[in-house]
Amino acid sequence: MNFDVIVVGSGPGGYVAAIRASQLGLKTAIVEKESLGGICLNWGCIPTKALLKSANVFEYINHASDYGITVDKASTDFGAIIKRSRDVAESNSNGIKFLMKKNKIEVLMGTGKIKAGKKVDVTDDKGKTTEYSATSIIIATGARSRELPNLKQDGKKVIGYREALVLPKQPKKMVVVGSGAIGVEFAYFYNAMGTEVTVVEYLPNIVPNEDEDVSKQLERTFKKAGMNIMTNASVEKVDASGTGCKVTVKTKKGEEVIDADIVLSAVGIQANLENIGLEEVGIATDKGKIMVNDYYQTNIPGYYAIGDCVPGPALAHVASAEGIICVEKIAGHNPEALDYGNIPGCTYCSPEIASVGMTEKQAKEAGYELKIGKFPFSASGKAKAAGHTDGFVKVIFDAKYGEWLGAHMLGANVTEMIAEAVVARKLETTGHEIIKSVHPHPTMSEAIMEAAADAYGEVIHM
Repeated sequence: MNFDVIVVGSGPGGYVAAIRASQLGLKTAIVEKESLGGICLNWGCIPTKALLKSANVFEYINHASDYGITVDKASTDFGAIIKRSRDVAESNSNGIKFLMKKNKIEVLMGTGKIKAGKKVDVTDDKGKTTEYSATSIIIATGARSRELPNLKQDGKKVIGYREALVLPKQPKKMVVVGSGAIGVEFAYFYNAMGTEVTVVEYLPNIVPNEDEDVSKQLERTFKKAGMNIMTNASVEKVDASGTGCKVTVKTKKGEEVIDADIVLSAVGIQANLENIGLEEVGIATDKGKIMVNDYYQTNIPGYYAIGDCVPGPALAHVASAEGIICVEKIAGHNPEALDYGNIPGCTYCSPEIASVGMTEKQAKEAGYELKIGKFPFSASGKAKAAGHTDGFVKVIFDAKYGEWLGAHMLGANVTEMIAEAVVARKLETTGHEIIKSVHPHPTMSEAIMEAAADAYGEVIHM
Protein backbone atom coordinates (compact mmCIF):
# COMPACT_ATOMS: atom_id res chain seq x y z
CA MET A 1 0.00 0.00 0.00
CA ASN A 2 1.24 3.46 -0.90
CA PHE A 3 0.81 6.59 1.22
CA ASP A 4 1.91 10.19 1.04
CA VAL A 5 3.02 10.06 4.68
CA ILE A 6 3.68 7.19 7.08
CA VAL A 7 4.28 8.14 10.72
CA VAL A 8 6.08 5.56 12.88
CA GLY A 9 4.88 6.07 16.45
CA SER A 10 1.58 7.52 17.71
CA GLY A 11 2.64 9.66 20.67
CA PRO A 12 1.86 13.39 20.88
CA GLY A 13 4.34 14.00 18.08
CA GLY A 14 3.23 11.18 15.82
CA TYR A 15 -0.55 11.38 16.07
CA VAL A 16 -0.55 15.19 15.80
CA ALA A 17 1.67 14.97 12.69
CA ALA A 18 -0.68 12.39 11.19
CA ILE A 19 -3.77 14.54 11.81
CA ARG A 20 -2.15 17.66 10.36
CA ALA A 21 -1.00 15.66 7.31
CA SER A 22 -4.53 14.45 6.73
CA GLN A 23 -5.91 17.99 7.13
CA LEU A 24 -3.51 19.07 4.39
CA GLY A 25 -4.87 16.43 2.02
CA LEU A 26 -2.08 13.87 2.36
CA LYS A 27 -2.97 10.16 2.39
CA THR A 28 -1.63 9.18 5.80
CA ALA A 29 -0.92 6.06 7.85
CA ILE A 30 0.36 5.72 11.40
CA VAL A 31 2.22 2.76 12.90
CA GLU A 32 1.84 1.85 16.58
CA LYS A 33 3.05 -1.28 18.38
CA GLU A 34 1.21 -0.83 21.67
CA SER A 35 -1.53 1.76 22.30
CA LEU A 36 -2.49 4.89 20.37
CA GLY A 37 -1.27 8.00 22.15
CA GLY A 38 2.17 6.62 22.97
CA ILE A 39 3.87 7.09 26.33
CA CYS A 40 2.29 10.49 27.05
CA LEU A 41 -1.31 9.34 27.00
CA ASN A 42 -0.75 5.83 28.31
CA TRP A 43 2.29 5.89 30.61
CA GLY A 44 3.28 9.51 31.11
CA CYS A 45 1.63 12.93 31.10
CA ILE A 46 -2.01 11.89 31.44
CA PRO A 47 -2.05 9.00 33.95
CA THR A 48 0.44 10.75 36.23
CA LYS A 49 -1.82 13.81 36.35
CA ALA A 50 -4.70 11.52 37.36
CA LEU A 51 -2.61 10.18 40.25
CA LEU A 52 -1.59 13.68 41.27
CA LYS A 53 -5.23 14.79 41.28
CA SER A 54 -6.04 11.98 43.72
CA ALA A 55 -3.19 13.21 45.93
CA ASN A 56 -4.54 16.78 45.72
CA VAL A 57 -8.03 15.64 46.75
CA PHE A 58 -6.64 13.59 49.65
CA GLU A 59 -4.67 16.61 50.87
CA TYR A 60 -7.76 18.82 50.61
CA ILE A 61 -9.75 16.36 52.71
CA ASN A 62 -6.98 16.13 55.31
CA HIS A 63 -6.97 19.93 55.57
CA ALA A 64 -10.73 20.38 55.36
CA SER A 65 -10.78 21.93 58.84
CA ASP A 66 -8.74 24.84 57.44
CA TYR A 67 -11.84 25.70 55.39
CA GLY A 68 -14.33 25.29 58.23
CA ILE A 69 -15.38 21.80 57.19
CA THR A 70 -15.30 18.72 59.40
CA VAL A 71 -14.54 15.39 57.73
CA ASP A 72 -14.11 12.05 59.44
CA LYS A 73 -10.64 10.56 59.10
CA ALA A 74 -9.99 9.92 55.41
CA SER A 75 -8.19 6.89 54.04
CA THR A 76 -6.90 5.90 50.63
CA ASP A 77 -7.76 2.93 48.42
CA PHE A 78 -4.48 2.63 46.55
CA GLY A 79 -5.84 0.10 44.05
CA ALA A 80 -8.80 2.33 43.22
CA ILE A 81 -6.49 5.32 42.72
CA ILE A 82 -4.35 3.32 40.30
CA LYS A 83 -7.47 2.05 38.49
CA ARG A 84 -8.81 5.57 38.03
CA SER A 85 -5.49 6.62 36.52
CA ARG A 86 -5.57 3.69 34.09
CA ASP A 87 -9.19 4.42 33.16
CA VAL A 88 -8.30 8.03 32.38
CA ALA A 89 -5.41 6.87 30.18
CA GLU A 90 -7.62 4.36 28.35
CA SER A 91 -10.29 6.99 27.74
CA ASN A 92 -7.72 9.32 26.20
CA SER A 93 -6.29 6.54 24.02
CA ASN A 94 -9.81 5.80 22.76
CA GLY A 95 -10.09 9.48 21.95
CA ILE A 96 -7.08 9.16 19.65
CA LYS A 97 -8.75 6.18 17.93
CA PHE A 98 -11.74 8.43 17.23
CA LEU A 99 -9.47 11.18 15.85
CA MET A 100 -7.71 8.70 13.55
CA LYS A 101 -11.05 7.53 12.18
CA LYS A 102 -12.42 11.07 11.89
CA ASN A 103 -9.35 12.16 9.88
CA LYS A 104 -9.33 9.01 7.70
CA ILE A 105 -5.88 7.96 8.89
CA GLU A 106 -4.94 4.32 8.36
CA VAL A 107 -3.83 2.78 11.68
CA LEU A 108 -1.24 0.03 11.25
CA MET A 109 -0.92 -1.87 14.53
CA GLY A 110 2.47 -3.54 14.87
CA THR A 111 6.19 -2.87 15.16
CA GLY A 112 7.50 -0.56 12.46
CA LYS A 113 10.91 -0.75 10.82
CA ILE A 114 12.00 1.72 8.17
CA LYS A 115 13.73 0.50 5.01
CA ALA A 116 15.59 2.07 2.12
CA GLY A 117 13.45 3.25 -0.77
CA LYS A 118 10.95 5.01 1.53
CA LYS A 119 9.41 1.80 2.78
CA VAL A 120 8.23 0.62 6.19
CA ASP A 121 7.81 -2.96 7.37
CA VAL A 122 5.07 -3.46 9.95
CA THR A 123 5.12 -6.72 11.93
CA ASP A 124 1.89 -7.51 13.78
CA ASP A 125 1.50 -9.43 17.04
CA LYS A 126 1.18 -12.72 15.13
CA GLY A 127 4.54 -12.19 13.44
CA LYS A 128 3.17 -11.31 10.01
CA THR A 129 5.16 -8.58 8.23
CA THR A 130 3.61 -6.26 5.65
CA GLU A 131 5.53 -3.72 3.58
CA TYR A 132 4.20 -0.21 3.01
CA SER A 133 5.66 2.69 1.05
CA ALA A 134 5.31 6.46 1.28
CA THR A 135 6.63 9.64 -0.26
CA SER A 136 7.61 10.82 3.24
CA ILE A 137 8.29 8.81 6.41
CA ILE A 138 8.25 10.47 9.83
CA ILE A 139 10.02 8.73 12.72
CA ALA A 140 8.32 9.49 16.04
CA THR A 141 9.39 6.53 18.16
CA GLY A 142 9.74 8.46 21.43
CA ALA A 143 11.84 7.44 24.40
CA ARG A 144 11.91 5.25 27.50
CA SER A 145 13.26 5.40 31.04
CA ARG A 146 17.06 5.60 31.04
CA GLU A 147 18.98 3.01 33.02
CA LEU A 148 22.20 3.72 34.90
CA PRO A 149 24.85 0.96 34.98
CA ASN A 150 24.69 0.76 38.79
CA LEU A 151 20.91 1.11 38.92
CA LYS A 152 19.52 -1.65 36.73
CA GLN A 153 15.73 -1.85 36.73
CA ASP A 154 14.17 -5.22 37.54
CA GLY A 155 10.61 -3.95 37.24
CA LYS A 156 9.73 -5.06 40.78
CA LYS A 157 11.95 -3.40 43.38
CA VAL A 158 14.01 -1.11 41.16
CA ILE A 159 11.53 0.45 38.78
CA GLY A 160 10.96 3.15 36.17
CA TYR A 161 7.99 5.44 35.65
CA ARG A 162 5.82 2.78 34.00
CA GLU A 163 5.93 0.49 37.01
CA ALA A 164 5.48 3.45 39.36
CA LEU A 165 2.09 4.06 37.74
CA VAL A 166 0.77 0.56 38.43
CA LEU A 167 2.38 -0.74 41.63
CA PRO A 168 0.22 -3.55 43.08
CA LYS A 169 0.44 -2.06 46.57
CA GLN A 170 1.59 1.17 48.13
CA PRO A 171 5.20 1.00 49.39
CA LYS A 172 5.94 2.08 52.95
CA LYS A 173 9.33 3.47 51.97
CA MET A 174 10.55 4.68 48.60
CA VAL A 175 13.80 6.15 47.30
CA VAL A 176 13.42 8.36 44.22
CA VAL A 177 16.65 8.75 42.26
CA GLY A 178 16.62 11.97 40.25
CA SER A 179 14.59 15.11 40.88
CA GLY A 180 13.54 16.26 37.45
CA ALA A 181 9.84 16.51 36.60
CA ILE A 182 9.23 12.75 36.74
CA GLY A 183 11.09 12.33 40.03
CA VAL A 184 9.43 15.16 41.95
CA GLU A 185 5.95 14.37 40.65
CA PHE A 186 6.15 10.79 41.88
CA ALA A 187 7.87 11.90 45.09
CA TYR A 188 4.97 14.27 45.79
CA PHE A 189 2.31 11.65 44.95
CA TYR A 190 3.72 8.87 47.10
CA ASN A 191 4.54 11.22 49.98
CA ALA A 192 0.97 12.57 49.91
CA MET A 193 -0.32 8.99 50.00
CA GLY A 194 1.71 8.36 53.17
CA THR A 195 4.83 6.68 51.81
CA GLU A 196 8.13 7.66 53.44
CA VAL A 197 10.01 9.25 50.52
CA THR A 198 13.71 10.02 50.07
CA VAL A 199 14.79 12.00 47.01
CA VAL A 200 18.42 11.62 45.86
CA GLU A 201 19.75 14.26 43.47
CA TYR A 202 23.29 14.27 42.06
CA LEU A 203 23.35 18.05 41.50
CA PRO A 204 23.27 20.78 44.20
CA ASN A 205 19.56 21.56 43.73
CA ILE A 206 16.40 19.56 43.10
CA VAL A 207 14.62 20.33 39.80
CA PRO A 208 18.08 21.46 38.64
CA ASN A 209 16.89 22.92 35.31
CA GLU A 210 14.72 25.47 37.08
CA ASP A 211 15.65 28.87 38.45
CA GLU A 212 17.52 28.48 41.74
CA ASP A 213 14.85 30.38 43.68
CA VAL A 214 12.27 27.82 42.55
CA SER A 215 14.53 24.91 43.45
CA LYS A 216 15.27 26.20 46.94
CA GLN A 217 11.61 26.97 47.72
CA LEU A 218 10.40 23.56 46.48
CA GLU A 219 13.05 21.84 48.60
CA ARG A 220 11.82 23.71 51.68
CA THR A 221 8.22 22.74 50.89
CA PHE A 222 9.09 19.08 50.33
CA LYS A 223 11.07 18.92 53.58
CA LYS A 224 8.15 20.51 55.44
CA ALA A 225 5.93 17.77 53.96
CA GLY A 226 8.21 15.17 55.52
CA MET A 227 10.41 14.16 52.60
CA ASN A 228 14.12 13.44 53.01
CA ILE A 229 15.95 15.47 50.36
CA MET A 230 19.57 14.52 49.58
CA THR A 231 21.37 16.81 47.12
CA ASN A 232 24.99 16.52 45.96
CA ALA A 233 24.37 12.80 46.40
CA SER A 234 24.57 9.70 44.25
CA VAL A 235 23.24 6.15 44.51
CA GLU A 236 26.28 3.89 44.41
CA LYS A 237 24.48 0.55 44.55
CA VAL A 238 21.19 -1.13 45.43
CA ASP A 239 21.06 -4.47 47.20
CA ALA A 240 17.68 -5.99 46.34
CA SER A 241 18.47 -9.51 47.51
CA GLY A 242 16.34 -9.26 50.66
CA THR A 243 12.65 -8.53 51.13
CA GLY A 244 13.29 -4.84 50.36
CA CYS A 245 16.20 -2.76 49.10
CA LYS A 246 19.28 -1.41 50.79
CA VAL A 247 20.32 1.72 48.92
CA THR A 248 23.88 2.97 49.35
CA VAL A 249 23.98 6.74 48.87
CA LYS A 250 27.24 8.68 48.64
CA THR A 251 27.22 12.24 50.01
CA LYS A 252 29.89 14.77 50.94
CA LYS A 253 29.75 13.36 54.46
CA GLY A 254 30.36 9.80 53.31
CA GLU A 255 28.17 6.81 52.50
CA GLU A 256 24.76 6.15 53.98
CA VAL A 257 22.55 3.07 53.62
CA ILE A 258 18.80 3.68 53.29
CA ASP A 259 16.15 0.97 53.57
CA ALA A 260 13.33 1.06 51.03
CA ASP A 261 10.61 -1.17 49.60
CA ILE A 262 10.92 0.43 46.16
CA VAL A 263 13.63 2.39 44.33
CA LEU A 264 12.30 4.57 41.53
CA SER A 265 14.88 5.45 38.91
CA ALA A 266 13.97 8.86 37.43
CA VAL A 267 17.32 9.82 35.91
CA GLY A 268 16.06 10.82 32.49
CA ILE A 269 15.07 9.14 29.27
CA GLN A 270 16.69 7.35 26.36
CA ALA A 271 15.46 7.62 22.76
CA ASN A 272 14.01 4.50 21.11
CA LEU A 273 16.40 4.16 18.19
CA GLU A 274 17.25 0.47 18.33
CA ASN A 275 15.95 -1.97 15.70
CA ILE A 276 13.95 0.59 13.73
CA GLY A 277 16.16 0.47 10.61
CA LEU A 278 18.24 3.62 11.03
CA GLU A 279 21.54 1.91 10.21
CA GLU A 280 20.16 0.13 7.14
CA VAL A 281 18.75 3.36 5.71
CA GLY A 282 21.86 5.36 6.70
CA ILE A 283 20.16 7.93 8.89
CA ALA A 284 22.69 9.89 10.97
CA THR A 285 22.53 9.95 14.76
CA ASP A 286 24.59 11.69 17.41
CA LYS A 287 24.62 11.17 21.18
CA GLY A 288 21.61 8.89 21.01
CA LYS A 289 19.44 11.24 18.93
CA ILE A 290 18.50 11.45 15.24
CA MET A 291 20.05 14.49 13.59
CA VAL A 292 17.59 16.77 11.78
CA ASN A 293 17.42 20.29 10.35
CA ASP A 294 15.00 23.07 11.36
CA TYR A 295 12.18 21.26 9.57
CA TYR A 296 13.02 17.79 10.92
CA GLN A 297 14.50 16.40 7.73
CA THR A 298 17.18 13.76 8.32
CA ASN A 299 20.27 13.39 6.15
CA ILE A 300 18.36 10.96 3.91
CA PRO A 301 15.74 12.61 1.63
CA GLY A 302 12.17 11.57 2.38
CA TYR A 303 12.89 10.60 6.01
CA TYR A 304 12.01 12.90 8.92
CA ALA A 305 12.13 12.62 12.72
CA ILE A 306 10.35 14.46 15.54
CA GLY A 307 9.83 14.32 19.30
CA ASP A 308 11.94 12.66 21.96
CA CYS A 309 14.14 10.87 19.40
CA VAL A 310 15.62 14.19 18.15
CA PRO A 311 17.61 16.84 20.06
CA GLY A 312 15.63 19.36 22.10
CA PRO A 313 13.35 19.34 25.14
CA ALA A 314 11.64 15.96 25.60
CA LEU A 315 8.17 17.41 26.10
CA ALA A 316 4.80 16.42 24.62
CA HIS A 317 3.96 19.94 23.46
CA VAL A 318 7.34 20.24 21.76
CA ALA A 319 6.79 16.97 19.87
CA SER A 320 3.35 18.16 18.74
CA ALA A 321 4.73 21.50 17.50
CA GLU A 322 7.56 19.72 15.69
CA GLY A 323 5.10 17.34 14.04
CA ILE A 324 2.98 20.19 12.70
CA ILE A 325 6.00 22.12 11.38
CA CYS A 326 7.42 18.97 9.79
CA VAL A 327 4.19 18.07 7.97
CA GLU A 328 3.51 21.61 6.82
CA LYS A 329 6.99 21.68 5.27
CA ILE A 330 6.33 18.32 3.58
CA ALA A 331 3.07 19.73 2.18
CA GLY A 332 4.93 22.64 0.59
CA HIS A 333 3.98 25.31 3.09
CA ASN A 334 6.48 27.75 4.60
CA PRO A 335 6.22 27.20 8.38
CA GLU A 336 8.25 29.21 10.86
CA ALA A 337 11.00 27.19 12.57
CA LEU A 338 10.32 26.41 16.22
CA ASP A 339 11.80 28.82 18.77
CA TYR A 340 13.28 26.48 21.35
CA GLY A 341 14.08 29.45 23.58
CA ASN A 342 10.36 30.03 24.19
CA ILE A 343 9.21 26.57 25.24
CA PRO A 344 7.29 26.42 28.54
CA GLY A 345 8.18 23.71 31.04
CA CYS A 346 5.64 22.47 33.59
CA THR A 347 5.98 20.17 36.59
CA TYR A 348 2.81 19.05 38.32
CA CYS A 349 3.90 18.33 41.87
CA SER A 350 2.32 20.48 44.58
CA PRO A 351 3.09 23.33 44.47
CA GLU A 352 3.33 23.28 40.68
CA ILE A 353 6.29 24.65 38.72
CA ALA A 354 6.07 26.52 35.42
CA SER A 355 8.81 28.37 33.60
CA VAL A 356 9.87 29.76 30.24
CA GLY A 357 13.00 31.46 28.96
CA MET A 358 16.21 32.15 30.84
CA THR A 359 16.86 31.61 34.51
CA GLU A 360 18.47 34.47 36.43
CA LYS A 361 21.82 32.69 36.27
CA GLN A 362 21.57 32.10 32.51
CA ALA A 363 20.60 35.73 31.85
CA LYS A 364 23.55 37.02 33.88
CA GLU A 365 25.93 34.63 32.12
CA ALA A 366 24.59 35.90 28.77
CA GLY A 367 25.71 39.39 29.78
CA TYR A 368 22.33 41.09 30.25
CA GLU A 369 21.79 43.88 32.74
CA LEU A 370 18.66 42.72 34.53
CA LYS A 371 15.50 44.00 36.13
CA ILE A 372 14.06 41.24 38.29
CA GLY A 373 10.65 41.27 39.93
CA LYS A 374 9.17 38.78 42.37
CA PHE A 375 5.69 38.58 43.85
CA PRO A 376 4.91 36.00 46.56
CA PHE A 377 1.50 34.33 46.63
CA SER A 378 1.44 35.11 50.35
CA ALA A 379 0.60 38.67 49.20
CA SER A 380 -2.15 37.50 46.81
CA GLY A 381 -5.76 37.87 47.97
CA LYS A 382 -6.94 35.01 45.73
CA ALA A 383 -4.15 32.72 46.96
CA LYS A 384 -5.04 33.48 50.58
CA ALA A 385 -8.74 32.83 49.94
CA ALA A 386 -7.88 29.53 48.24
CA GLY A 387 -5.45 28.50 50.99
CA HIS A 388 -2.55 28.25 48.54
CA THR A 389 -0.02 30.87 49.57
CA ASP A 390 3.10 28.76 48.94
CA GLY A 391 5.22 30.02 46.05
CA PHE A 392 5.77 33.08 43.89
CA VAL A 393 6.08 34.53 40.41
CA LYS A 394 9.51 35.72 39.32
CA VAL A 395 10.07 37.69 36.11
CA ILE A 396 13.33 38.70 34.46
CA PHE A 397 13.64 41.62 32.02
CA ASP A 398 16.52 43.12 30.06
CA ALA A 399 17.10 46.50 31.70
CA LYS A 400 18.11 48.17 28.44
CA TYR A 401 15.19 47.33 26.14
CA GLY A 402 12.58 45.81 28.45
CA GLU A 403 12.71 42.40 26.71
CA TRP A 404 11.05 39.67 28.79
CA LEU A 405 13.90 37.20 29.24
CA GLY A 406 12.32 34.67 31.59
CA ALA A 407 9.43 33.81 33.88
CA HIS A 408 9.54 31.34 36.76
CA MET A 409 6.55 30.34 38.83
CA LEU A 410 5.94 28.10 41.82
CA GLY A 411 2.45 27.70 43.20
CA ALA A 412 -1.07 26.40 42.73
CA ASN A 413 -2.21 26.31 39.09
CA VAL A 414 0.86 28.13 37.75
CA THR A 415 0.97 25.61 34.87
CA GLU A 416 -2.22 27.33 33.67
CA MET A 417 -0.62 30.78 34.02
CA ILE A 418 2.67 30.35 32.16
CA ALA A 419 1.05 30.69 28.70
CA GLU A 420 0.71 34.44 29.30
CA ALA A 421 4.48 34.76 29.45
CA VAL A 422 4.97 32.49 26.42
CA VAL A 423 2.58 34.52 24.25
CA ALA A 424 3.93 37.84 25.54
CA ARG A 425 7.51 36.81 24.75
CA LYS A 426 6.42 35.63 21.27
CA LEU A 427 4.89 39.07 20.68
CA GLU A 428 8.02 40.81 22.07
CA THR A 429 6.00 42.37 24.88
CA THR A 430 7.94 44.56 27.32
CA GLY A 431 7.70 44.71 31.08
CA HIS A 432 5.87 48.06 30.98
CA GLU A 433 3.25 46.63 28.62
CA ILE A 434 2.57 43.80 31.10
CA ILE A 435 2.22 46.32 33.95
CA LYS A 436 -0.26 48.41 31.90
CA SER A 437 -2.32 45.35 30.85
CA VAL A 438 -5.17 45.20 33.36
CA HIS A 439 -5.33 41.77 35.03
CA PRO A 440 -8.57 40.55 36.63
CA HIS A 441 -9.00 40.66 40.41
CA PRO A 442 -8.96 38.50 42.41
CA THR A 443 -6.87 35.97 40.47
CA MET A 444 -3.58 34.18 40.83
CA SER A 445 -2.58 35.68 37.45
CA GLU A 446 -2.39 39.16 39.00
CA ALA A 447 0.92 37.99 40.43
CA ILE A 448 2.46 38.22 36.93
CA MET A 449 1.51 41.89 36.64
CA GLU A 450 2.64 42.56 40.22
CA ALA A 451 5.98 40.82 39.65
CA ALA A 452 6.55 42.91 36.51
CA ALA A 453 5.67 46.03 38.51
CA ASP A 454 8.14 44.97 41.21
CA ALA A 455 10.90 44.76 38.58
CA TYR A 456 10.30 48.43 37.77
CA GLY A 457 9.68 49.67 41.34
CA GLU A 458 5.95 50.07 40.86
CA VAL A 459 4.52 47.13 42.80
CA ILE A 460 1.36 48.00 44.72
CA HIS A 461 0.46 45.04 46.95
CA MET A 462 3.79 44.26 48.51
